[in-house]
Amino acid sequence: MPAVPLSQVAVHLRPEDNIAVAARHLQPGLEVQHNGHALTVNKRVGLGHKLALVPIAKGQSVLKYGQIIGFASQDIAPGEHVHVHNLGAGAFERDYAFCRDCPPPPKAGEPRHFMGYDRGDGRFGTRNYIAIISTVNCSASTSKYISERFRTTDLLKQYPNVDGVVAITHKSGCAMQYDGPDHNQLDRTLAGFAKHANVSAYILVGLGCETGQAIHLIENQGLIQLNGSKKQPLVLTIQECGGIGKTVDAGVRAIADLLPKVNDIKRTKLSADKLILGTNCGGSDGNSGVTANPALGVASDLIVAQGGTSIIGETTEIYGAEHLLTRRAVSRAVGEKLIERIKWWEWYTGVFGAEINNNPSVGNKEGGLTTIYEKSLGAIAKGGSTALVDVLGYAEPVKSKGFVVMDTPGHDPVSMTGIVAGGANIGVFTTGRGSVFGCKPCPCIKVSTNTPLYQHMTDDMDVNAGVVLEGTPVEEVGRQIFEMILDVASGKKTKSELSGVGEEEFAPWSIGPTL
Repeated sequence: MPAVPLSQVAVHLRPEDNIAVAARHLQPGLEVQHNGHALTVNKRVGLGHKLALVPIAKGQSVLKYGQIIGFASQDIAPGEHVHVHNLGAGAFERDYAFCRDCPPPPKAGEPRHFMGYDRGDGRFGTRNYIAIISTVNCSASTSKYISERFRTTDLLKQYPNVDGVVAITHKSGCAMQYDGPDHNQLDRTLAGFAKHANVSAYILVGLGCETGQAIHLIENQGLIQLNGSKKQPLVLTIQECGGIGKTVDAGVRAIADLLPKVNDIKRTKLSADKLILGTNCGGSDGNSGVTANPALGVASDLIVAQGGTSIIGETTEIYGAEHLLTRRAVSRAVGEKLIERIKWWEWYTGVFGAEINNNPSVGNKEGGLTTIYEKSLGAIAKGGSTALVDVLGYAEPVKSKGFVVMDTPGHDPVSMTGIVAGGANIGVFTTGRGSVFGCKPCPCIKVSTNTPLYQHMTDDMDVNAGVVLEGTPVEEVGRQIFEMILDVASGKKTKSELSGVGEEEFAPWSIGPTL
């Protein structure tokens, strides 16, 4: 059997790369033609995994995307599978070159629009929810019982313009330093959901004796009712109401009073500069940085070109690729903010005796990702190519227009919780292994990195970026994602919304000790 061209079985991303990424499963004995030479696959190389194209000596850099993803831990022959058995992370110096490659603002082209909600106070939504926000884990079940009353009865059917009554519950709210870093970060996160543009009204539900008192949240974050009254929001506490049952009844009455007002709010035509896109990748594989993430980067650039905002998080999955973002920073100060976060993460993981290279996860490695550098280089592709205009703390309100970084952990629910709390009114989540993530009140579009996954989990995936491996240009898939963003922002349901996913995934980041 004659040797097949490399382009038919793998993706060679940059001329300087000494590996290629398998576009399908490559079986032992397959002969591949590359640069006038034939190489033989000596062991099975799975979809998304790496194939050596040239001899790589022990200690030599392995390049993907034209960047270092690690160093050979042994001699590697052409045609050999490159993975954890022969590739390690190692350490290398990065040239941050602050602002050196900062691009000019992108050209907008034709102004685009979506049908959304103008809250009249500078907030613009894509959904119309009522939220029940639990101040502490002790009131989580009670908050859910209130929301379930509306889910299991016909109450909501009378209000077609209300997307739902969602319970925002979590596992924290107590056993933390009063007014300390965790307390204030939890307040900021809960307030981000209370003030969220996709939330038209909300109530707070607490136990009564927790550290995370509702009054601290209200005063610390300036919470008011969202109906223009400037009054403090309604707070129900189980201990004051007289138990769970009485609190649930009071909550149901309060929500029932809010429903007619929320239902009166209608969608209106809004320009695309009102979009705040939250991006994330989870259950990644070796093709995440080849197909879905670059395509999402194209959509991110299109949002920014319209005057909107695009957020990338997961700082631990920027690690090793941060030097590519600092070069795009609009100022040295912005670039330095990112490096300060990187150094904080080195300190933070070191305190617990952990290594950032413990990420990629088991599933990531099965999908072909070997080192954190490789994962990060693919992950930052979600941020497109526009200038980095700001670096924000976890759940910090996003006020800048353009491409921004938010400091979040790599754990998907925790990361997206912070991004949504910061103001993202629509999300796009890429996956190669099959994440089924959703995050109410923010609709979340799911993009698969490969066609087998899309076909296998068609009820959970919205877009198939795997067609890139079959010859479709990345730019075309990126435009498809952009168009879906506009459709979903206008009310089209995502697969995760149709499945009812998104309430349990609220997961604020706890950074300190549990006391």
